[in-house]
Amino acid sequence: MNIDGKTRTLGVIGNPIEHTVSPVIHNNLANITGDNFCYLPFKVEESNVKAAIEGAYALGILGLNVTVPHKSAVIPYLKDIDPLAKRIGAVNTLVSCDGGYKGYNTDMPGLLRAMRSDGIEVKDKEVIVLGAGGVARAVAILLSDSGAKHIYILNRTISKAKAIADEIIKDKGEIVTAMELSDYSKLSGNDYICIQATNVGMYPNTDCAVIDDNAFYDKITKGYDIVYNPLETKFMKLCKEASAESFHGLKMLLYQGIIAYEYWSGKSISDDDALKVYAKMLESMGKT
Repeated sequence: MNIDGKTRTLGVIGNPIEHTVSPVIHNNLANITGDNFCYLPFKVEESNVKAAIEGAYALGILGLNVTVPHKSAVIPYLKDIDPLAKRIGAVNTLVSCDGGYKGYNTDMPGLLRAMRSDGIEVKDKEVIVLGAGGVARAVAILLSDSGAKHIYILNRTISKAKAIADEIIKDKGEIVTAMELSDYSKLSGNDYICIQATNVGMYPNTDCAVIDDNAFYDKITKGYDIVYNPLETKFMKLCKEASAESFHGLKMLLYQGIIAYEYWSGKSISDDDALKVYAKMLESMGKT
């Protein structure tokens, strides 16, 4: 990487930020495409979000990723916001525009692109979502927009699952069912896609899963965990023991970054180049 007077700066804001893999994604993409970009992590305290956004624009920073805990906090300071990001209520990508930044959510399109790269298609499928937090809500919206036949949201607190279901039903009709987590035995099928949309099983609590019962995993043919550290979660192990395909969330991280990069650069990233960056991500994590 050669930095000169024409180099455009990109970055990610969050707190904490030291663990981020995003520089691996974007600096390798810049090397592949030949773009004169440099991508850096910026630790931003919650009280400084407004100043960070305004300062970044004043410095001519081309674009930013936004990670926890600022994905909603940045919204009041944007010049514009994409309809999907507005609906989800979270922004993870800022693109410089006239007078400020426009906010996008590439997390959910990134999840869809990652799943498709692994041969998972949700259209006309029955899908189980584990959890009812902000990520699970966004996942359920993505599934409803992508033509899922029916969505089952399982959560310990059913009122949270019901709030998400009611929101989607108003827009899409009776395609969502909210269920208590303990009622999974009432699911009658055996060909479900399951998306694990909580942080359960994330390092260092790697021996945990939202559901431990092997009978639940017998209902699943494909399991997708949004967690990517560790690369094999307990959820994934339980899926494999039930002969279901299982996938971790590192490709979601990859593709949300690729979509952001495509916004910033105006270029399309090929699947071959995506896989090159994916290999670099694994290498950075000490994996092959």
